[in-house]
Amino acid sequence: MTRSDGYITTNEAAHELGVTRQRILQLIQDGRLKAEKFANVYMIRQADLLDIEAKPMGRPPNKPSPAPEKTATGAAKGGNGRSTGKKKGGKR
Repeated sequence: MTRSDGYITTNEAAHELGVTRQRILQLIQDGRLKAEKFANVYMIRQADLLDIEAKPMGRPPNKPSPAPEKTATGAAKGGNGRSTGKKKGGKR
């Protein structure tokens, strides 16, 4: 698939990376993949393709958020854990 001069087309690059040609063009436009334009055709050096291959594609995986800390209950709140019999809030 590679050419003797070390350049490949966007179609060949897409096939090698397992993505669409449009994704390759987007990587070129974003500056993440180096390419040279000859007439109306982008050509990518094989070495530049290997650089992008080493970097993971797509969004990074979500990391699980740490569990929220539990609040203290009972005596640690300043009481003895017994009810006072009073209701909080509204009218009786």
